[in-house]
Amino acid sequence: MSSTVKDLTAGTAGGIAQVLVGQPFDIVKVRMQTAPAGTYTGMLHCAGGILKNEGPLAFYKGTLTPLLGIGVCVSIQFGALEWSKRYFARQNVLNGRGGPDGMTLGSGQLFVSGMFAGLANGVVSGPVEHIRIRLQTQSATNPVYAGPFDAMKKIWAHNGIAGIYKGQVVTLWREALGYGIYFWAYEKLMQREMARKGIRRDQVNPANAVLFGAAAGYALWAVIYPIDMIKSRMQTDGFSPATGQKYKSTLDCVRTVWRTEGLPAFTRGLGPTLIRSPFANGATFLGFELASRLLHNSV
Repeated sequence: MSSTVKDLTAGTAGGIAQVLVGQPFDIVKVRMQTAPAGTYTGMLHCAGGILKNEGPLAFYKGTLTPLLGIGVCVSIQFGALEWSKRYFARQNVLNGRGGPDGMTLGSGQLFVSGMFAGLANGVVSGPVEHIRIRLQTQSATNPVYAGPFDAMKKIWAHNGIAGIYKGQVVTLWREALGYGIYFWAYEKLMQREMARKGIRRDQVNPANAVLFGAAAGYALWAVIYPIDMIKSRMQTDGFSPATGQKYKSTLDCVRTVWRTEGLPAFTRGLGPTLIRSPFANGATFLGFELASRLLHNSV
């Protein structure tokens, strides 16, 4: 099994762990981001309303899409990241940098590797998150879509590929900037731990993967949350004026939200995101590191 296949497989394990841990928090975040101002007094009010009106299974509404899609997305992320890291390592060896194997990458190399991973992932994550958000925000009593495949079929039939990829421009901005920071933070913490203890990566305590993943998740959201809010608005907006379209473009969305709702709109739903982040991102990196060790040591 090639290194790339191993990385893709380990990334899938990380993605599945992320979805199972993070989905209940994500639906609360999306509801708060996309609801009119004043709908919810806070995170607990939103979560309580979902539980009371839709039942506990509503917290996993739309899970099939991310379980399949985010598994693929995180697989692509880690596959692209590790490929890029190996590329830079080869350059480092030629230039006498980065240690004997060249794998001690500099900050710029790590950031670019993360950006590459984010952009590669964005091709899949855009439509996956679009479908998930449509399912998460539709009426429980009068749903438009019966499930993820029904949503894809209907959106494709009425709006084509542009409908499936609605909000893709802001998605790519979010992925490139966010994952550049995300993987830079995680890899720097890993480098520090290995250097401090003089150990290999596969000797780092798995608990540290959880802690470093949690820290990386906070770094990610500190940078991209306002962008993510705009993405959610774009992906729940109508497809045309006839279907309730409010925003002509990403820039128009930013201007309209700023003018009508002000700064607080750009941080609405941040609470559940910050609670979700350490669990979901810690689970992601733990799943990846453990699967990677298993695959690289036994296959």
